[in-house]
Amino acid sequence: MTAEVMAADANRDPALSKLVSSLQETETLSSEQEIDFLKTLLESKELNALVNVHSKVAKVLRDDKLAPLLSTSTQVLIEVLEQLSQRCHLSPICKEAFYLLQNPHLQSLLCAHDAIAQKDFYPHLPEIPVEMDEDEETIKIVQLVKSNEPLAGAQSAEPIVGATIKTDEETGKIIIARIMHGGAADRSGVIHVGDEVIEVNGINVEGKTPGDVLQILQNSEGNITFKIVPSDGKGGQRESKVRVRAHFDYNPENDPYIPCKEAGLAFQRGDILHIVSQDDAYWWQARKESERTARAGLIPSRALQERRVIHERTQRDTTDGESKTEGSCASICTTPPGSPMLNSSSSTSSCRQPKTKKIMYDLAENDDFDREMIATYEEVAKLYPRPGVYRPVVLIGAPGVGRNELKRRLTARDPEKFRSPVPYTTRPIRQGEVPGREYIFISREKMESDVSAGKFIEHGEYKGHLYGTSAESVKSIVNAGCVCILSPHYQAIKALRTVQLKPFMIHIKPPSFDVLKGTRTASRAKSTFDETNSRGFTDEEFQDMVKHGERIDFLYGHYFDEEIVNDDLASALEKLVNCVQRAENEPLWSPASWVQ
Repeated sequence: MTAEVMAADANRDPALSKLVSSLQETETLSSEQEIDFLKTLLESKELNALVNVHSKVAKVLRDDKLAPLLSTSTQVLIEVLEQLSQRCHLSPICKEAFYLLQNPHLQSLLCAHDAIAQKDFYPHLPEIPVEMDEDEETIKIVQLVKSNEPLAGAQSAEPIVGATIKTDEETGKIIIARIMHGGAADRSGVIHVGDEVIEVNGINVEGKTPGDVLQILQNSEGNITFKIVPSDGKGGQRESKVRVRAHFDYNPENDPYIPCKEAGLAFQRGDILHIVSQDDAYWWQARKESERTARAGLIPSRALQERRVIHERTQRDTTDGESKTEGSCASICTTPPGSPMLNSSSSTSSCRQPKTKKIMYDLAENDDFDREMIATYEEVAKLYPRPGVYRPVVLIGAPGVGRNELKRRLTARDPEKFRSPVPYTTRPIRQGEVPGREYIFISREKMESDVSAGKFIEHGEYKGHLYGTSAESVKSIVNAGCVCILSPHYQAIKALRTVQLKPFMIHIKPPSFDVLKGTRTASRAKSTFDETNSRGFTDEEFQDMVKHGERIDFLYGHYFDEEIVNDDLASALEKLVNCVQRAENEPLWSPASWVQ
């Protein structure tokens, strides 16, 4: 028994043992329950083990020979990954290093290294609160340097300090409504949302409006001094890590509802935005991912943008309903509302239903439904390539624009790498066709049964016959280490854009009418709308291609990873090859659900 006690004492930290001895001397000053609790805590094996580890790490850090070379190895890792991702196609060694550095165990080791190097293991104790009289009010004096950043309220203002103010509806006091992330007010760390402003540069603002305060600030020169009453229960702002892809264009200069135009962030469809704050239900704070050090700006929240679009549609539908007349072109025109105006050469056929030789997909969500969907933001994350597993490449485009020819040429470039699944159909075999080459021919009953069983990733009906692509055929190509190339009808976009496939989607767009007609005529291209391929394209067919391209862009443009204008087949093919290489070798922004 004595040996066991001695062994236990030997494993205890001397400092903790000394604390236990001190407790025994103060037993008369504290309750027995408190003394027992502290003794149990100080004698616990877990606490003694942690203290021993802490002491050894601290000793190592005091030894100059073992001092860390840097404390930001995790950041270096991220930078190295970014560099390697651009060179993986150049060297097998780069590719191997790229995948090695993505190992979670290695990354966790570097995180632990940085924590120790930054001495992040030391305990952080809260500050001892200062007891104050309940009736005493805390006042803060804050001085900021005037800069080109917005401070705005109910009215537009010159850029000042990176915050917005408003009048409290209940008290009538001027309070801080919003702190712009990355701005002067945010960087100061002493101004928070809800703080009451009582003086600006020695001028009392009691009873004044936000516009009055803004006028004081605009007339100020040099430093600006605020006298502030802190709000209760506030804390520092923490940036969220949410990234989204914008599905619409936005310009704050044209937005009459934004609290401060100078604080707004303009962006275009396809831009990646870092949403740093969603505290406000209507106005989020964001910065472009490519501008990581910039001050955040205001953008409409998802809820606000949806309500705005619904309101605009309601207003437009009401106006259209009042202006419609019998036989009106608007009721059957295929150009969607809000799309770019067609050129004069195509306006004569704007009310004609466009021809199509391709499959009209009988999907549950058709064009009319897609047009009613509201595209705002999509949460995204970096999707890193995996060795030997390639994302399917999906070519979407207007009928006749040349996506099937691009697919054929890409496949012919490297048949062992690029492959396309053979589609299924229920139509009869034609003369010269070989089963399994052009199509896999099956009965309608069998195909309907397989469709119901979910064996087709996309399917449709054309002239009474079913067509489709089986999920198993795509899976077999991917599992074989090849790049699967698909060119379905554009209505299949959402059916293909799933976490299982993770496709890389490319819109093959037609050029303008004049360029389209000129290039196809010069190359003596044969019409794909004529099954005998015995004639060239007509002007009507060229116009249909342009209109279909605009319609696809209007309905589904936000789904595409890349766009290629097929004005010249050779250059379009080279652009396609470059896009495929990017999908193979670079981490790309994709729906967040594909990464989680």
